[in-house]
Amino acid sequence: MASTSKGHDGRDGLSSTLDSDIQVINRARDTSDIPPAQDAFDSAGALLTTIRDPMFNKQKYIDLGRLCAGVCKALDRGSKGRRLDEVTPSALEAIGELTTTLARIQREIVKLGKRNAASQVLHAKKDKDNISAWSRDLNRILHIFNTELAIMLVADGHQNTSTGQGGAIDQHRTSQASVPLGESPPPPPRACFGREKLIEEIIGLAENLEPVALIGAGGIGKTSIALAVLHHDRVKDRFGDNRRFIRCDQFPASYLHFLARISQVIGAGVENPEDLTPLRPSLSSREMILFLDNAESILDPQGADSRKIYAVVEELSHFKNICLGITSRITTVPPHCKRPVLPTLSADSACEIFYAIYTNSGQSDVIGELVRQLDFHALSITLLATTAAHNGWDHNRLAKEWDARRVQVLRTHHNESLAATIELSLDSPTFRQLLPSSKSHRVAASPTFRKLIPSPILRKIPPSARELLEVVAFFPQGIDEKHLDWLFPTTTNRKEIFDKFCILSLTHRNNGFITMLAPIRDYLCPLNPESSSLLCATKDRYFTRLSVHVDPDEPGFQEAEWIKSEDVNVEHLLNVFTSIDPNTHDVWKACCHFMDHLYWHKPRNTLLGSKIEDLPDGHRSKAKCLFELSALFGVVGNHTEKKRLLIHTLTLEKENGDDDRVAQTLKFLCDVNRRLGLYKEGIQQAEEALEIYKRRRNTTNQAGCLNELARLLLADEQLDGAENAASRAIDLVLGKGQEFLLCQSHHILGGIYHRKGEKEKALDHFETALQIASRFNWQPSLFFIHYAMAQLFSSEGESGNANIHIQQAKSHAVDDAYNLGRAMQLQAQLWFRQRRLEDARFEGLAALEIYERLGAAKDAGDCQEILQEIEQAIESLSISGKSDSSAPGATSGQPFQGAKHGSGQALRS
Repeated sequence: MASTSKGHDGRDGLSSTLDSDIQVINRARDTSDIPPAQDAFDSAGALLTTIRDPMFNKQKYIDLGRLCAGVCKALDRGSKGRRLDEVTPSALEAIGELTTTLARIQREIVKLGKRNAASQVLHAKKDKDNISAWSRDLNRILHIFNTELAIMLVADGHQNTSTGQGGAIDQHRTSQASVPLGESPPPPPRACFGREKLIEEIIGLAENLEPVALIGAGGIGKTSIALAVLHHDRVKDRFGDNRRFIRCDQFPASYLHFLARISQVIGAGVENPEDLTPLRPSLSSREMILFLDNAESILDPQGADSRKIYAVVEELSHFKNICLGITSRITTVPPHCKRPVLPTLSADSACEIFYAIYTNSGQSDVIGELVRQLDFHALSITLLATTAAHNGWDHNRLAKEWDARRVQVLRTHHNESLAATIELSLDSPTFRQLLPSSKSHRVAASPTFRKLIPSPILRKIPPSARELLEVVAFFPQGIDEKHLDWLFPTTTNRKEIFDKFCILSLTHRNNGFITMLAPIRDYLCPLNPESSSLLCATKDRYFTRLSVHVDPDEPGFQEAEWIKSEDVNVEHLLNVFTSIDPNTHDVWKACCHFMDHLYWHKPRNTLLGSKIEDLPDGHRSKAKCLFELSALFGVVGNHTEKKRLLIHTLTLEKENGDDDRVAQTLKFLCDVNRRLGLYKEGIQQAEEALEIYKRRRNTTNQAGCLNELARLLLADEQLDGAENAASRAIDLVLGKGQEFLLCQSHHILGGIYHRKGEKEKALDHFETALQIASRFNWQPSLFFIHYAMAQLFSSEGESGNANIHIQQAKSHAVDDAYNLGRAMQLQAQLWFRQRRLEDARFEGLAALEIYERLGAAKDAGDCQEILQEIEQAIESLSISGKSDSSAPGATSGQPFQGAKHGSGQALRS
């Protein structure tokens, strides 16, 4: 699979972890005296080697590798020191199944890795399901090894100690005859929807007596998962009545109270122990599973006795006969605790929770949308369902209440609320430590913030901490962690504060962003964004950053790529502030800059479009906004909509009397008319724009118009006129630093000579354009040039070269779905000519899906014609039983009847 590794040694941290696992497996293989086990270790090592460098779903593959390593550790413990004749037939069968399963998984992963990059992009989500299925297979085998297999492998006279080396299960079963002392855990939850895989993972760790910590935001379901584990049949079989549960938030967070509670729960009978010494005999006398629930209450680093309590918890995690479990909102747990990922619920599981409580009426899509808005957060869903059930609301009333009051709805008649669980984190010593120590510090909170969060604790939050939370809550993506210094230059301890937010699970890190679960975000987001001075300052910084002119010929073009990762945040910011005051020119100016950034670096439509069109024609920003909006429609292939907006723009600009803007709009109109096949109209508009630029003596824009004119003449088969126009454009910009326009002109000339049948001249111009675009790393230009070269080689019957340039084009269209679709469509044509009908259908269907998603109707229609020919060829083969080479239209070099070939999409100057 393609490598995405980083660093001077070519490895990243996760892959290095797998390298360590491979070394452990190899050592186990070398020391094993059981040939079937050696085969299993070989298969495991091969699998881990295969998944060290996946292109996509890296974390999923790493988790699969760690699970594989865990199975091997279980096999190693069970077989260490055994001879083949000491292994039962059932155990050998289980080992054989492991070997077969590992080999099958490796073969399937290798097959997936052979797909091209574009196919891997399209199927990355589907591959997650494959990885999950493989993980379930390995978890099932791990279950076998941790129960029956370990017993079967232990020969008479080979009983081990409780260190987990083979004899632990037999020793446990004899110990269960003793009468246990201490408290039993609370009853299990009535249901624990959607947590089956996670519970299985934790049970596997428990059976290996490994310490485990469940860390996450309040209300995500940590306690329910812990109780579900404690009451699971496998855990009951393993630990019997020696299952313990301590609610750490129900006693004072002091060292002595903690020790006393441990003594009471395990049944040690020691009154008021002063340290762990008198409890060690009871703790080490039998196997035990002990969960510390809500451990943030005692493990908070700023707590009075936190260091001494932490030392006790860490020692508990070292007991070889104890599985220590921890649920906590903070991340300060013993370092060697396993920390399985605790995700939010799936959509189906979230709905199951809701309908288990709310039984007033049948199911509805309304509920599915509500639980999605709640980020599938278990507590919030439970509260919303309970509130709806208590009030007898139907689906429509519930939706209206949620839209009107949002987080205020998450409060039941018994005063259970989301506010209560969030304020537990806000009341922690770590959070309160962020408060200023100076008594003279002005403690203030905006009226909006006080209304949202009435807690006395929150009213004491210093403006820096309070407003930082507000800003994180405001943005859908959260805050890019790399930009903390740029966003909050006046907050001196910003990194420390954000670390504390994450430690407390108020925020979490996700793909480089510090963000919040949706319910927490709703709770903390200011009702009036203008009331937050820090949010307004952040808005101004974004607007300043957007104001940089984006031009491939000017410095800073590559720096503007930041919009790729923050486009959703910026769009939300603009959407909110254009709603607050639609007459503010600065906001609409930023809106234009945003669309310009999208055009160059992340082509897509924007939800701001309807707001722009709703502006009155007399609004000073409407014409410019319409123009930028039209460019976005064009870059995603919706040329009809682009023309409609440009005609409206042209009318407004002529009324404004701005010749420069009129000429620019005409230049865009001639481009869109070329795409719509209206060449005469486009040529007329190009010449009109050219005359305006000549009057204004603007040679740069004259060159841009000449390039547009050349494209139109080429499309209209006026090849000599097209050659003359492109050559004149080169004369105007050569040596004047206008490299982008120069690249365009050479690209166009390549297309002209291709049409004239002068292959060598065409390739010379394409290569020149490619050198310029490569020097500046212009991704759209690189795409179009490789695309045009692929067309040239395809028309010459040079399928190998054509395929090379198609793959190159795809690699430069990773962030541009429309162009990726065009490359896939061309690939489908090429595969068809090479009689690779199934491959052609795959690429064609992928292209069609992209076009339909983007609303590119014309391209979708062309693609459907191609697919129709492919299906006819496949059907013909199926009926006749002939080989692929006999498929109609599948001869090398014969084009599709329905294919529409062009010289490449125009670039914006």
